[in-house]
Amino acid sequence: MKHMAPSPVFVARAKAGGFIAAVGLLVFLSFWSLDLQWARFLAPDALRKMVRFLGELFPPNLELAFLSKLLPAALETLAMSALGTLIAAVLGLVLALPASRTHADDSARWRAVTRLLLNALRSIPELVWAALLLIAAGLGPFAGTLALALHTTGVLGRLFAEAIENAPQGPAFALRVRGLDELRVLLYATLPQLLPQLLSYTLYRWENNIRAAAVLGVVGAGGLGQMLAFHMGLFQMGETSSVLIAMITLVALVDALSYGARRLMSS
Repeated sequence: MKHMAPSPVFVARAKAGGFIAAVGLLVFLSFWSLDLQWARFLAPDALRKMVRFLGELFPPNLELAFLSKLLPAALETLAMSALGTLIAAVLGLVLALPASRTHADDSARWRAVTRLLLNALRSIPELVWAALLLIAAGLGPFAGTLALALHTTGVLGRLFAEAIENAPQGPAFALRVRGLDELRVLLYATLPQLLPQLLSYTLYRWENNIRAAAVLGVVGAGGLGQMLAFHMGLFQMGETSSVLIAMITLVALVDALSYGARRLMSS
């Protein structure tokens, strides 16, 4: 008797079911292995302490003398995130080219090595990069900017490489048939198609880097994070509240700018 092969729908559902079961098992094991003390976290005494801590943040310090120090720190954080993202976008695109296979006959001899480098760059968090670079560059925004650039290069390089590999091959194939070299194929066929997508990735990472830049200051990399660590260490809660408000405002402004830029590109 001839056996019928399972239908593609059945195979797809079986794979999806297996994946969901594996994720469910992983979540269960995560809860089982971690000592999550929910009862202690939600105890009345703990809740009272959290409410008291939040109450100490008000009112924020809005004195002109303090705000004159807060504004330069906010601008420094913004500059760190912007410059770090710009450097990462350039380096990411440079590394994405050897990390991608542009067509079926492309040997892509450096693909594995370059992807390993990109994996290494993004697997190290920004805080660890900053701690390492502080030894060489010293305290200040320079180390923070380099830390953001190195980590984000790994992220954007991988995203750019995937975008290049998944780009429509029609225009590039037409230029190769005419005998154009790979550089001109990239400039005249591949990149024009991918430019909105690459810009969208870059703007999204800028949003993330504005948050990361604020955190990097905690380890001495300058900006709002350094002010936050200083005033929290002295239990100056009014000043701490003002720094937190500046962080939230800065993130909201960058998010709005990035959203507007993406809408403009998609229209």
